[in-house]
Amino acid sequence: MTGAERRAFTQPDQVREFPLARLETVNLGGLIVGRATLQPGWRWSTSIQPVAQTASCQSAHLQYHVSGVLKVLMDDGTELECRAGDVSSLPPGHDAWVVGDEPVVVVDFQGMVNWAQAG
Repeated sequence: MTGAERRAFTQPDQVREFPLARLETVNLGGLIVGRATLQPGWRWSTSIQPVAQTASCQSAHLQYHVSGVLKVLMDDGTELECRAGDVSSLPPGHDAWVVGDEPVVVVDFQGMVNWAQAG
């Protein structure tokens, strides 16, 4: 890093849109930070899997949960329910979906570089 930086998701470097989902990314000091907004009814296996073409999400995530409830099912059977204010670390190999009627918003500090892109 060469110095202090400030970025805003209102002026993202990249925007990716999918069924019931929007991802905005910013490059900050060489690190890609993403904000995902997932609408009620969104599920990785139906919205993103057709693009990623993998059996489960193969991105590792380090996320701060801003709003909503996100249910995560790891390939090994472990289940998590992440809520606003939580911080989660998700290794590759999971499905996830929005629980309830409130959109999920997460800020991801690790796994959005190739998220929802063809492998």
